[in-house]
Amino acid sequence: MAAIFSPSAIFSNSSSSSATQRPPLTPAPPKTHLSIAAPTKPSITTTLLASTLAATILSSAPAVPSLAADSPYQIYYGTAASAANYGGYGGNSSKQDSAEYVYDVPQGWKERLVSKVEKGTNGTDSEFYNPKKRSEKEYLTFLSGFRQLAPRDIVLNNLALSDVDLQDLIASADNVSSEEKKDDKGQLYYVYEIDGVAAHSLISVTCAKNKLYAHFVNAPTPEWNRDKDMLRHVHESFKTVGSF
Repeated sequence: MAAIFSPSAIFSNSSSSSATQRPPLTPAPPKTHLSIAAPTKPSITTTLLASTLAATILSSAPAVPSLAADSPYQIYYGTAASAANYGGYGGNSSKQDSAEYVYDVPQGWKERLVSKVEKGTNGTDSEFYNPKKRSEKEYLTFLSGFRQLAPRDIVLNNLALSDVDLQDLIASADNVSSEEKKDDKGQLYYVYEIDGVAAHSLISVTCAKNKLYAHFVNAPTPEWNRDKDMLRHVHESFKTVGSF
């Protein structure tokens, strides 16, 4: 700063002219003004094309399947309540939280309402049937006071004592087979198959919660020959739930 404002720099020679002619100032170049174009609105044609493209993408996306709507079965939750605590006609069909057993029911089958008297006499807890052929059906019975299963032949004979139709089917059967199975939790099930002249029956029996549960799937021979895959699925879907 001192060098810029030094008097010797400004007045270098006292004999020279008192006023040194300064070079003319060059004017600053004019400022360039940028021209910013205002945003243009999309044309109606562009908007319609974009909307059409979006609609095409959405319509071509695969729909998420609904398993509940597509399933040929619905799950039944049974509570196996005693006759004294029975809630009435069909009242236990939605008590999922208190269910003691479950099984699949084919779509379109109807529930037969079990009375307290029937529940108290032969232990029937639930029943569903094909409305096109009422004798094609599945049902469950239970008896209290059983901590474990007896031998297989004794269990089947005891079930027949309270079921006249089962007695007749066994008496006229061409073949009666039985086997033992265990689920992934180690619970034991007795599985029976009765092949009669006029009808076919699949039975699954187990013990849990100090009760004996017996699940039956019955069908006349023509319906069995037609629906055997479906009926076997229904038979194999039965299981008890909760603590054992």
